[in-house]
Amino acid sequence: MKLSSRQAIFASNVSKLIQYARSQGYEVTFGEAYRPSFFQKFYINLGLSFTKNSQHSKRLAIDLNLFKDGKYLTMTKSHKVLGRYWEKLNSFNVWGGRFRDGNHYEMRHDYPRRELRNKRYDFDL
Repeated sequence: MKLSSRQAIFASNVSKLIQYARSQGYEVTFGEAYRPSFFQKFYINLGLSFTKNSQHSKRLAIDLNLFKDGKYLTMTKSHKVLGRYWEKLNSFNVWGGRFRDGNHYEMRHDYPRRELRNKRYDFDL
């Protein structure tokens, strides 16, 4: 599948995730979505990221800020219900809570989620 087609599916899935969050009593705001490669290198140099191949740079990842009852929820576990929903939307969707980045939602471009089994998961989804 072409990258542009996957990006369109990703955008549609993000829309569904936001609507689902609202139906569960949450509010969301956007954190980081697109990240240019030079910015990714900057994050690596600061120790804020460990990959040169960020899905943000492919427009296949977004960080969402989560709120409930006016309170900003920063813990990974606060995103768990949304992470489960996200991964049900598409077999290529991966929730960042699997690698300690709870507000991160991405769509893999290269392989489906089932091939990530060897990675350490923080939560049993």
